[in-house]
Amino acid sequence: MRKLFYLLIGLLLLAACGGAGDPAPMVENYLRAKVAGDADTVRALLCSAKEADLEAELRTYAIAEGVKIEEMACQRVGESDVVQCNGRVVALYGTEENIFPLASYRVVQEDGEWKYCGEG
Repeated sequence: MRKLFYLLIGLLLLAACGGAGDPAPMVENYLRAKVAGDADTVRALLCSAKEADLEAELRTYAIAEGVKIEEMACQRVGESDVVQCNGRVVALYGTEENIFPLASYRVVQEDGEWKYCGEG
């Protein structure tokens, strides 16, 4: 019983000390929110250095129609502050379909949570 108790405490400490874990899901959530024009989520996931860019981030696809993300797969590059994403954003501007490949994105930890901090 005592070993189980220490094992549970150890797992809880490991989870608490591991930062916020893998930043890739946060980047995926950020990109989905940006495409959807979800201001609250974009604001919540932006790093403090990018807060002034909130309106520009939200306007990226504002005049496009049928904006969607295809084949998105993001992964942290080693233990770095970079998340590499494959896939693309497809957006219709008038009658022209535009394809924007996903790229590498910089992330930072603020208050124990991963935040999106621009392309990088």
